[in-house]
Amino acid sequence: MIIVKGMENMSRFQDIFLDIESDILNQQYKPGELLPSENQLSIKYNVSRETIRKALSLLLESGYIQKKQGKGSIVLDVKRFDFPISGLTSYKELQDAQNMSSETILVENKKMTIPEHIANFLKVSHDTEVHCVIRARKVDGEVVILDKDYLFTSIIESIPDDEARHSLYHYIENKLGLVIGFARKEFIAEPATQEDRELMTLHNDTHVVVTRSEVHLEDATLFQYTESRHRLDRFRFVEFARRRGPVSYD
Repeated sequence: MIIVKGMENMSRFQDIFLDIESDILNQQYKPGELLPSENQLSIKYNVSRETIRKALSLLLESGYIQKKQGKGSIVLDVKRFDFPISGLTSYKELQDAQNMSSETILVENKKMTIPEHIANFLKVSHDTEVHCVIRARKVDGEVVILDKDYLFTSIIESIPDDEARHSLYHYIENKLGLVIGFARKEFIAEPATQEDRELMTLHNDTHVVVTRSEVHLEDATLFQYTESRHRLDRFRFVEFARRRGPVSYD
């Protein structure tokens, strides 16, 4: 077997990176703690300190640690949950897919006339009647998401509290037999409102990330407006992008 010079070391530092990454994700090393020193890690893994430095560089680039002069490698809080930008996925589906330990608190479920600013955003009549469903999402004992949904009563006659607590999309698709088709979304960072501060665990955060969506059924009927307000430090929004190739200007 031919071994390219340096290939063995490359594989080794990647293996060490994956091992330490697993320990961080499993909270063997907790946020704010120091990793063992380079010397301790080189003894543990039976490799040179140079190999350890390469593994630590990968951890640094991946956002798992922060180097601090005179102290070493500090473990960062990486308990963030991925929210797909283009996908149309319910919170319950994300919770199940990412094994989130989460509790939903139903703050409000009532019929009302659509708020004026939402009517203007959707370009619908100001007399439109909607179900207003507000839910606080508690993760690890802290409310980090506030979901505010407005669903047209002309499409959805009623929403039982139990269904609102569990999953609106499960109720709409499996109980009502409607087919949800697509959504248009916008993402923006905004100053936290008084409502955010009252219902969410914001600590000293002054802003939240807001996702606004207008959601349509498969036949293009608009039936829902949703506003999801996220605490900055607990979520990241992800997307898979593929380059289509250079554009020809011929």
